[in-house]
Amino acid sequence: MIFLSIILIGIGLTMFFKTDVFWEITESWKSNSSSGPSDLYEFDIKFGGVMFFLVGSAGLIAVMFFEG
Repeated sequence: MIFLSIILIGIGLTMFFKTDVFWEITESWKSNSSSGPSDLYEFDIKFGGVMFFLVGSAGLIAVMFFEG
């Protein structure tokens, strides 16, 4: 559980701070022009990154307080 939480936090931080990396991996091959991600795509990825971070943090809190 701790390992999964740390992975989720890492993915969330990467998604929030490096949206261009996720665009390169998931969407760049779909675009004929390499102009980069749109503003809406960046917002969506950042929102997803926050959600990953929150779920990972909640997992760590659950392990610290409820598993003993």
